[in-house]
Parts: sequence; C-alpha cells; structure tokens
Amino acid sequence: MIQVQAKAAKSAGASLESYQFEIDSPQEFECLIKVKSCGICHSDLHIIDNDWGVSRYPAVPGHEIIGEVLEIGSQVKHLKVGDLVGVGWQKSACLQCRQCLQGNENLCRENKAIIVSGYGGFASHLLADSRFVFSIPKDIDPTHAGPLLCGGVTVYSALRHAGMTSGQDIGIIGIGGLGHLAVQFAQRLGNQVTVFTTSADKAEFAKQQGADRAIIVPKGESPPPPEQPLQIILNTVPVNLDWPAYINYLDADGTLTFVGVNDALLNLPVVSLLALRRRIMASITGGRAILMEMLDVAARHGIKPVIETFPFEDVNEAIERVRSNKVRYRAILTMD
Repeated sequence: MIQVQAKAAKSAGASLESYQFEIDSPQEFECLIKVKSCGICHSDLHIIDNDWGVSRYPAVPGHEIIGEVLEIGSQVKHLKVGDLVGVGWQKSACLQCRQCLQGNENLCRENKAIIVSGYGGFASHLLADSRFVFSIPKDIDPTHAGPLLCGGVTVYSALRHAGMTSGQDIGIIGIGGLGHLAVQFAQRLGNQVTVFTTSADKAEFAKQQGADRAIIVPKGESPPPPEQPLQIILNTVPVNLDWPAYINYLDADGTLTFVGVNDALLNLPVVSLLALRRRIMASITGGRAILMEMLDVAARHGIKPVIETFPFEDVNEAIERVRSNKVRYRAILTMD
C-alpha cells in the first residue's frame, strides 16, 4: 500500500485541503507513478465546483500529469521503472468497440475521465492504467509537457480531424491557453495562420507564437469582411460570436471546428454552408494514437506551452489565478 498526499476539494466550490488516501500496488496493466508536476485546466475548476453535476467529494483534480514510473504491473510491456511519463484527461475505455479499434478511444461510449471517476494528479502518486500512460519524448521539457496532454492534444486532434495538413490557410479564434498551442501546431506544420483576437497585445503575442497575421475583433463586434479565404477555422474561446461572419471566411469545403464551447444555441443560415459546401464540427481531446503523434510533432518542432509554475502548497493561489484568467497561459503545479 502507498500512502498518497493530495490536495482535495471536500465540497463544491471549496478551497483545496490536504487529503490522504491509500492505493494498492499496480496489478496487470496498471502502473504506479510518482507525480512531478501537474497542470491546472479549467476542467479541474468545473470538477471542483461540480458544474457538470458529476463530481464526487473529496475531489482530487489534475489531469495534465507528468511523473516517473515507480512500479509496473505484470502485463505492462511498453513502460519500465524510471520512465518519464504523462497522463491526460482519459483514464480508460472499453478497448473493444468500433471507436476504440479505430484509435478513437476518446469517443468510446464507456470512456472514463481520470478526475470524474477517480483521484487526479494533485497528489504525490497516481495509480493508472498504463495503456493510457504515455512516454514523454526526451526533447520535450518535462515542466512544459503536462498541458500538451490536454490542451495540446485537444487542438491538435481538432485541427487534424478538420483536415489540417500543410500549405493551408488556417484561422484560430482566441490566443489563450488553447489558442497559443493551436497557432504553434498549425504554423510549424507549414500553414499560414490568421489569429482573431480582441486586443493589440494579444495580437502581438499571436505573432510571437508564429501567427502570420492577427485580426483584432473588439469584444461584442464582428470581424471585418475577409480578404482571403481560410480552409479551417478553429474556435478556442467559450463565448458566443457572430458565427455567420466567421463562416464567411471559409473557402469551399472549409471547416469551422469548435473546442471552445458555451451554452448558447448555434444560429446561422444553412445557405451560408450550402453555397460552398462548408461544414461545422466539434472535437474533444484525442485517442491514444493521435496523442502520441502530437507528442512526436511537439518534440520535433519545439512546440511548448507558455507556463507559470506554482509550488504544490500554493495550489489555491494558482487556482484563483486560473479562475480570474490571470495566468499566461497555462498553470503548472510542481511537486519537487
């Protein structure tokens, strides 16, 4: 048995407190991980606050986990003790359905999220299904790696499934925690990138991340008429915008894809899609194959999030900075 030291919310919206629990030694496909760092995502806040109505307390958040393998179960073949590994949003899937067999474990109807069905990475140790544990390439800085396992794969998978290759014109709405990673992936894979953002300082930051141009769209306003068509537009912001105006930017067979969502209805004239055979889609995280592909691309092209680090004991300060959107652009808890 391993005694785990964690930080947990003991009721909805509560500050995190010290919390201890025990875990068994790993069996079969499991592995025991010593946590070294863990990102803080807005999804962690949703679990703390029970915004989705699925939280169980005490709730230990954390799903952008980087750590070292301490023990492995008898059936684990792809990892060894001492490996640097990462764990993202997904805890498990059935591994037998059509979606799982096609490499879309994230679309499995029996998939489970690590912080919904168990304890997450705001803890000293994690017991995980090794089939959802990923080796971190040596060319990725471990401190920066955590957000790639959630935000990174979210935008990369969305872009790939929207049809991103290279030599395209791609638009990114928003230059926050998701958007700045999306810009890097799109640009470093050989695409021209246009960012839509709300301010001049964010426009400048977008260009620093690799955007070829930035269009400033003040809050509550619509973008100007397009000067050139885009093959893909990725929306990363959780607000309702003038979607017909953005659809107007799409070329024939272009795609508007969503990873940033809100509760508003999506209202637009179907004719705006019909005329040029445009489409709308949404995407959530990614399966194991595309996650490993994303890590390889990030390692080869030097893609990494802009981060702020916080000691584990300062978890509540870090959470409040994430809540108030003061973090630029991903928050990382360090355990060492």
